[in-house]
Amino acid sequence: MDWVVILAGGSGTRFWPLSSPAHPKQLLPLAEDRPSAVAAVAAIEPLVPRERILVVTGAQLAGPLQNALGLPAANFLVEPRAASTAPALVWASHEAHRRDPDAAILSMHADWHLGDGAAFRVTAAKALAAARAHDALVTVGVVPTREETGYGYLIRGAEVGDGVYRVQRFTEKPDLPTVRRLLADGAVWNSGLFAWTATRLLEETETHTPEVAGALGCLARGDVAGYFSAVTPVSIDVGLLERSRRVLMLAAAFPWDDIGTWEALARVRQPDRAGNVAIGPVHLLNTENCVVWSDGLPVVLSGVHDLVVVHANGRLLVLDRGQAANLKATLDQLPPDVQRLP
Repeated sequence: MDWVVILAGGSGTRFWPLSSPAHPKQLLPLAEDRPSAVAAVAAIEPLVPRERILVVTGAQLAGPLQNALGLPAANFLVEPRAASTAPALVWASHEAHRRDPDAAILSMHADWHLGDGAAFRVTAAKALAAARAHDALVTVGVVPTREETGYGYLIRGAEVGDGVYRVQRFTEKPDLPTVRRLLADGAVWNSGLFAWTATRLLEETETHTPEVAGALGCLARGDVAGYFSAVTPVSIDVGLLERSRRVLMLAAAFPWDDIGTWEALARVRQPDRAGNVAIGPVHLLNTENCVVWSDGLPVVLSGVHDLVVVHANGRLLVLDRGQAANLKATLDQLPPDVQRLP
């Protein structure tokens, strides 16, 4: 049967000061008027029933996510510590396999913007079918809409059939000149939407991912704490997909955005005629290309442009839009009592 794993960890620091321990990024209505994690479940549920949707998250987020999503408690896999995506997805795949030895798994993130749910499900079903038919690890590529240095890129190789291709090359977060060369060569974004059978994922991990392979015995014994103590944090892309020779790709048939920074709201929300995106009691005068969010206090901008302005949780952030991706570095320079949210 088909299963879905939704990755819903992460602290959401790039959405400070709105994202907080009490209201994490995954439960904020960033791209639309419902939390992104709720939108993720709604997007996939017509394809895979709720009882076969697993959510991997941390202890602090598990309760709020369970309340918001309404999935069975047994379907929340709570990590003892954050160890990046490879250990998380191996654990989730092992758990799906324990419940269903024939499990095929679709892996997605809780904080994406999926612009067309029906088209997303068409792509997801095709990825799962390709994973079964070719006994392979499948990744979904998205046609780039801009020069983006924060994403990974894929160059496709030979077609193996029905729009499914071998992956010729991975390039992770290249600099701008490299991005331009990749785009000229027809590269696509590596979306992070993956599909595989649990059996193939576990076998490939044992062969190619020493950061995790040595701890698989802990999972076999049901020792999740021991597993997370033994693994070395590594992403699934670096730890497995870039090493395996059983990786295929297909093209996404849906609009996609990784809502990673405040800047992303300008792409996924409808702007006004001056290019502004404003949420909350915001008043804009002679203002252009700004992203503004207020959780209650009236905010007025006049005669400015290209800013991110956020009032939330008793904090006020004013940031050049071009620096939105560097917000974490800014936070690291703040006094703890300012950075820490109430």
